Amino acid sequence: MLLKATNYGILLITLIASGCSSQQPQLDNKTTSSDAMSEEVVSSSDSKKFQPFYVYQDKHSRNRFTPSGYMPNGECLDLDDGWQYDPKEGKTSIRIVFDVVCSRESRKWAGIYWQNPPDNWGSRKGGYDLSGASRLVFWAKGELGGERIEEFRMGGIGQGQDYPDSDSAAIGPVILTKEWKLYSIDLRGRDLSYISGGFAWSANVQFNPHHCTFYLDDIHFE
Repeated sequence: MLLKATNYGILLITLIASGCSSQQPQLDNKTTSSDAMSEEVVSSSDSKKFQPFYVYQDKHSRNRFTPSGYMPNGECLDLDDGWQYDPKEGKTSIRIVFDVVCSRESRKWAGIYWQNPPDNWGSRKGGYDLSGASRLVFWAKGELGGERIEEFRMGGIGQGQDYPDSDSAAIGPVILTKEWKLYSIDLRGRDLSYISGGFAWSANVQFNPHHCTFYLDDIHFE
């Protein structure tokens, strides 16, 4: 489901300004990113407090969020959430193709939000109380290695709307490797009482001038 940028309202998402053209996208309000990227595994004592809550586990798993928020307008993007070749966990992973040649002629950046309910930018009630989670973890890799994702994020949807996310956190920029690698967004101290934007990414053509295909798997709060 593709949404035009004019339907977003005021969405908080951090973009690298130098990677966009002089025609600024309508989603350029900044939010505060988490300070660092961690690859530590949550301790067993922490895992008892909050059971894994999945944004994406497998194609037909009970995934709690939907990749419905295509930005800025859904052009130049292709997502396959049933990719069966070389998943990190389970039977499937997510393959995303950001067509930078196409994007170079358009808005020069793109991204996708995983939302609950689908297509919700804060105008409808939904989301989850994720209080108790200490981090959002996920696996990612690039098709060739060297793909640059400006930001991976959770939350930040709906500022100024009836049902805004209670907080947001992010890491980036992230340079992907050709092998699967574990990433983590620190959620300690965040207000997670209402989150409808479970996960998001954004990238631009300046730092991916020729190619940007990458993979995601096992995205969950813990």
